[in-house]
Amino acid sequence: MPRRIESLRTLQRTHCVSLILLCCVSVLAPARAQAPASPSTTPPGYHLVWSDEFNSPDGSLPDPAKWTYDLGGEGWGNEELEFYTNHPQNAHVASGNLVITAQKEVTPRPSGPPRQYTSARIKTQNLFSQVYGRFEARIKIPQGQGMWPAFWMLGDDISTVGWPRCGEIDIMENIGKEPAAVHGSLHGPPDPASGKHTADLTSTFSLPGNPHLYDDFHIYAVEWDPSAIRFFIDQTNYVTFTRAQWPRNAPWPFDHQFFLILNLAVGGTWPGNPDPSTVFPQQMLIDYVRVYSRTPNANP
Repeated sequence: MPRRIESLRTLQRTHCVSLILLCCVSVLAPARAQAPASPSTTPPGYHLVWSDEFNSPDGSLPDPAKWTYDLGGEGWGNEELEFYTNHPQNAHVASGNLVITAQKEVTPRPSGPPRQYTSARIKTQNLFSQVYGRFEARIKIPQGQGMWPAFWMLGDDISTVGWPRCGEIDIMENIGKEPAAVHGSLHGPPDPASGKHTADLTSTFSLPGNPHLYDDFHIYAVEWDPSAIRFFIDQTNYVTFTRAQWPRNAPWPFDHQFFLILNLAVGGTWPGNPDPSTVFPQQMLIDYVRVYSRTPNANP
């Protein structure tokens, strides 16, 4: 599902968090589960170039040397219902995980009625980006109708060329009404003659036995090379998209640096809105994020 951008001005905003937020640690919602020790095996043919293991003290905010925030609640192009904040109750470290929490919280906004939910969307824009390699995160997703967790990337030229010309790689998306399904997608500019808004390749996959993904941590990853992007859940390469599959005459935008995004959306045109069965707060737990480059002379 394309993750449209609310506005370039909004995307670029970064905000400092006041020291007073440190006083809020005692009221943070507890993490839903503690991750076991993080696997540390480097994939064959790669070497680690960037990571965040989220091992800072409980209550810490995302490392400002690695992450910044998208803020606001104007729907993000998808008619989403949350207001993204930089508040510790929406994004903090606990028990070795980054905890992104969606909760019921009324938040005013300048252009319409108040939003009824808050959450967080963090990114490495202007702090870290990379072209090609392996990008992975170990995540336990939330559950419930209207929940929309995602681990994804955008081209770092978005501020100059806009979306979708910058390109988008959705490493992991899940919607609450499909608890066993992971979605992996590519989005980019269309063939000008097609009349479409985007060019897209997408795939949906469930593990054998259709286990609910929110029951455990899973590793979500892509391995990105000049001619192909391979999508993984745990050890399973469930789809490979090649440049040859990209719609004819549509520009291929996956040849420059991309930055990382983690977020938990509430509602929207794709997942639908929460209903009476949806329990809040809901949490997305991220054990780690790691980025690798391919070792010279290693074969894809």
